[in-house]
Amino acid sequence: MNVTIIYGSDGGATKSVASRIAKKIQGKTVDIARASTADFENCDLLILGAPTYGVGDLQCDWEANFATLKAANLNGRKVALFGTGDQVTYPESFVDAMGTLYDQVVAQGGVVVGFTDTTGYEHSGSTAERDGRFVGLALDQDNQSSQTDKRITAWISQLT
Repeated sequence: MNVTIIYGSDGGATKSVASRIAKKIQGKTVDIARASTADFENCDLLILGAPTYGVGDLQCDWEANFATLKAANLNGRKVALFGTGDQVTYPESFVDAMGTLYDQVVAQGGVVVGFTDTTGYEHSGSTAERDGRFVGLALDQDNQSSQTDKRITAWISQLT
């Protein structure tokens, strides 16, 4: 399976997670700052990853390059999402950026896979939570990094 992982990262945590996922699923990583519409379109599985900044904001490279995502043909494309955030400092907007990506992918006809359970997280709100589940893999590298590998492995098993 041809897998492309497009991510944005300032501090390196989301880039590190993207690399870990790529290694486990034999995918390639592309920084959103250098991504083209072809990167979104020329794969069997597209994985998008973003950290949430402040109170629910997209990471700056995602903000600056959101038009590239919007220009891509995602109709019928299988898309998985992951988000990084801090559920302790920002419990009311934990992994909100993943919710923003979800809304855009669905609006463009993408088929989102890889929803995950919210059990084990301590947050009070998230736009990435729909019908009691996260729209993708939610990770808190600040407070629960010891659970990341287990969560990635379980999530990937749903995607392949």
